[in-house]
Amino acid sequence: MASMDIKFTRHQESEIHTVFDVTLLLKGLHAAAELLGGLLLYAVGPGGVVRVARYFLGDELQEQPRDAVANYFLRLAESLGGTAHAFAVLYLLIHGVINMAIVIALWKEKLWAYPASLAALMAFVVYQCYLLSFGFSFWMFAFTVLDIAIVLLVWHEYGVLKRRRKAAHARNAAHGA
Repeated sequence: MASMDIKFTRHQESEIHTVFDVTLLLKGLHAAAELLGGLLLYAVGPGGVVRVARYFLGDELQEQPRDAVANYFLRLAESLGGTAHAFAVLYLLIHGVINMAIVIALWKEKLWAYPASLAALMAFVVYQCYLLSFGFSFWMFAFTVLDIAIVLLVWHEYGVLKRRRKAAHARNAAHGA
């Protein structure tokens, strides 16, 4: 990996690391929400999604049958039948598991996790951009921006960790000689 030839003060490095930790926390919460959502979606099944949507939207649709937002969410729930339901469940579970594994490995500062997470996150970014090309979703856009920020932070933290370990190895070698 090429390094970013930018020199930061210790204070700046500390702030960057804090931002890194916060983004990892957000990514971990997102992964947990995906896992929970995937499990719930699997548990209720396609018919259950429609029943839940009708339960929450029923009063609104009786008062205003042409309510665009309520009708949009009802149609969205109705579209989650068959293969769309299976895809949504699998997508949420697989994406959630991979993201959670990335977060845990990065928090444990496993050196192998940095290039692996960069590859996985870039694959997510490419796929999310592909999905955005079919239609805009605020949340998909927000998570894509978050993933890009995490890619930059992971790249930076990877360089910091490698330099720190190299310096520690050199100190140990000097004391052992």
